[in-house]
Amino acid sequence: MQKIRNIAIIAHVDHGKTTTVDKILHACSIFRDNEQSGDLILDNNDLERERGITIVSKNVSVKYKDVKINIIDTPGHADFGGEVERVLKMADGVLLLCDAFEGAMPQTRFVTQKALALGLKPIVVVNKVDKENCRPEEVYEQIFELFFNLEATEEQLDFPVIYGSSKNGWMSTDYTKPTDNFFPLLDAIVEHIPAAPINEGTLQMQITSLDYSSFVGRIAIGRVHRGTIKENQPVTLIKRDGKLVKSRVKELYTFEGLGKVRTTEVSSGDICAVVGIDGFDIGDTIADFEAPEQLPVISIDEPTMNMLFTINNSPFFGKEGKLVTSQRIKDRLMKEMEKNLALKVVETEGADSWLVYGRGILHLSVLIETMRREGYELQVGQPQVIVKEIDGKKHEPIETLIVDVPGDVAGKVIELVTQRKGELLIMEPKGDLQHLEFEIPSRGIIGLRNNVLTATAGEAIMAHRFKAYEPWKGAIPGRLNGVLISMDKGTTTAYSIDKLQDRGRFFVDPGVDIYEGQILGEHIRDNDLVINVVKGKALTNMRASGSDDNVRIAPAIKFSLEECMEYIQADEYIEVTPASIRLRKIYLTENERKVKGKALQS
Repeated sequence: MQKIRNIAIIAHVDHGKTTTVDKILHACSIFRDNEQSGDLILDNNDLERERGITIVSKNVSVKYKDVKINIIDTPGHADFGGEVERVLKMADGVLLLCDAFEGAMPQTRFVTQKALALGLKPIVVVNKVDKENCRPEEVYEQIFELFFNLEATEEQLDFPVIYGSSKNGWMSTDYTKPTDNFFPLLDAIVEHIPAAPINEGTLQMQITSLDYSSFVGRIAIGRVHRGTIKENQPVTLIKRDGKLVKSRVKELYTFEGLGKVRTTEVSSGDICAVVGIDGFDIGDTIADFEAPEQLPVISIDEPTMNMLFTINNSPFFGKEGKLVTSQRIKDRLMKEMEKNLALKVVETEGADSWLVYGRGILHLSVLIETMRREGYELQVGQPQVIVKEIDGKKHEPIETLIVDVPGDVAGKVIELVTQRKGELLIMEPKGDLQHLEFEIPSRGIIGLRNNVLTATAGEAIMAHRFKAYEPWKGAIPGRLNGVLISMDKGTTTAYSIDKLQDRGRFFVDPGVDIYEGQILGEHIRDNDLVINVVKGKALTNMRASGSDDNVRIAPAIKFSLEECMEYIQADEYIEVTPASIRLRKIYLTENERKVKGKALQS
């Protein structure tokens, strides 16, 4: 039986997980000398590379000193907690990666809590020790304190520490003595992470992930918990609700390097991919044909936010996307639910709209961004937090918010957060920054990032994670300014935009096609203003010096999808197509908006 180690790599966003995996792959000579591998090998979809974050967990496997090490790269953001919770089930130990300056961030805490609760053995890697202002010893103390607060066992508290710089390709047990290789980390994995246990008995394997192939369909991925699984073996699939389905394994694959290798049987402790089982979901158990026994179902933290998804019914419907019908959008959302465990889709009374529940704005925006890249056109409403009734009282999700800012603007940040019902818990210096910790309702975080970045000239570093449901904190002020709304359909002209610049800031450039009811900018006052920006200059044969100067227009403000989601109000939609993102009022004509407004007031 070959020796196997299963490890998951956990860390906050941008602390160097994916780079570390790259270097481990290179250290174990996965690539030929003449092979161009690039960097961030595991962030292999466009969205992950653009944002610089891991969204979907991936498996790779390396051989080191005749030990097979299965490495699972996990997302660092708490919004993808559904991914993290299921993949940790495949691991026996975790590599906790920490930035030598930033230390343990809130997202790290979130994943670490899950890992320690599952009894996994940790190895701490203090990364980026070549950075200025880094404080490896303080970070080590901070992590020890974090483990203690998370009720780690004596054995977990006795964790080995490796220092290094993934970017520069070295790891060492002492940060003052850099090496020129990654072997100290690999040696620590082989020495400290327990070998995958061999459990004798009938087959048990939980499906924790899935893959898709256009040739063979859906592929179940998981770790064999007990017994062995063989090619052509008849098995029973136990659904989450306990229902039994008889099936047969057609093909078996294990992971090797970045790919999969076909095999005839896989023993307990190893991670494998199974082809041929139909109708499975994540969390189901593949068990013995004769005497099936179920493994505990994966429990997932519930969603804290929902959004209305609906078909695109704007005047520009179908111009830029191929997949626009309600049936197409519904099928895509249902398909997403199969692999995205933390997502929930509920049908509404309308035939062409759905409520989509998720873990946070990033979780939902990644789904919308993926859909628009696949050619879908849709509209989404304002994100709403999920409110619960507990003991007859209204409760809402509360988050822990951490902001690191230069000391001279810390006061502005505290003012902005407390306006949104946030409470300051900790304020302490951290290097040349001020470290602020708050508790704030999830509602208060929607739209906060923009304001904080504006107030701190872009220097604030923000991170937040869900804490618990607590009693309702009261009303939170919404957007302060109204919007500029288009009166007509047509193409924007530089002449009109120039004349209206004193009315607010524009989101559109000259020469762009717009429609009635589209939001074109932000008004300087708190009410909405209907404007005409398609009017051209009246031409005469008179010329006057000074009146024919070139127009000088301030550049249009361009919002990202998340910024749009944080900006819109309850009576507005975001229209998302493969080519553009537009903001619009739900009711496009001014008359309709007035009628609906009066109906709401009465």
